[in-house]
Amino acid sequence: MTQAAPLSATARDPAPAIFAPRGGLLPRLVDWILRHPRVFVFLMVLPITLWLGLVYVGSLIALLIQSFFSIDEFSGLVVREFTLKTYGELLRPYNFDIILRTVLMAASVTVASAILAFPIAYFAARYARGRWKAVFYLGIMLPLWSSYLVKVYAWKLVLAKEGILTWLFAKLHLTWLLEAVLAVPVIGGNSLSVSYLGTFIVFTYIWLPYMILPVQASLERVPATLTEAAADLGATPRQNFRLVILPLALPGVVAGSIFTFSLTLGDYIIPQIIGSSRLFIGQAVYTQQGTAGNIPLAAAFTVVPIVIMGIYLWAARRMGAFDAL
Repeated sequence: MTQAAPLSATARDPAPAIFAPRGGLLPRLVDWILRHPRVFVFLMVLPITLWLGLVYVGSLIALLIQSFFSIDEFSGLVVREFTLKTYGELLRPYNFDIILRTVLMAASVTVASAILAFPIAYFAARYARGRWKAVFYLGIMLPLWSSYLVKVYAWKLVLAKEGILTWLFAKLHLTWLLEAVLAVPVIGGNSLSVSYLGTFIVFTYIWLPYMILPVQASLERVPATLTEAAADLGATPRQNFRLVILPLALPGVVAGSIFTFSLTLGDYIIPQIIGSSRLFIGQAVYTQQGTAGNIPLAAAFTVVPIVIMGIYLWAARRMGAFDAL
């Protein structure tokens, strides 16, 4: 047997590290963090978690605590004692009407946005290609680039009694139709700019893009082969839409409704500029907190949309709506 040659000094010594360990406590700590990905991810997420936990969630908890206080009717000072008196005030006819009015408006805007958004989103998902799809996205996103207040005040001028819409109805000899609509109880008024119908139109216009995009994303996920297979099996276009397309696109509709419903529920600027003097929840919060100084009642009003949206989000999650966001 031949004896193996002894290893050279170069072969016995380990190869030098590419980066030599750095001295000092802080560099060593940084190196240790980089060698442990989970710790690194935790430290990266920690600031935003603290922000959401302390500022956002903390403010909601403080708001909830304020809603269990009451205000002294004689001195106008907040009595910091646990009571359900403030929530009892929400059930008074005047305050309950505000909640009901806001929920009905939010639901109406959501339904109208879904009806208007679906054909637009379907065309974009099925037929728009290349440059036309870019035009579609530009047309949907362009209104979002302009100022929110500018759009609302522009609609105020359009819907006014001396606005272009009234002029257009007059030119088409349809003034009688506009007057008949404005004469309808509840939704009518002296003009569209001071009516619930005008508020509904502006809400729908402002939040419509937030419905179109999730619906379009949901329809993009529906394979064209499914509709072709349904047609081959004898399904009519109506059956194809009702049994194939709509169930698969429903999560996108629900996802869009999260935006339209919640944004309408909490908005106070549009009803303040366009509409009657009857308050919505956002206006009630602004009035009670700013003008009346009744912070507990304002906090109780704020809890209402939080509870409603909590239930709504739970139902939306059960329907898989978050997959279309």
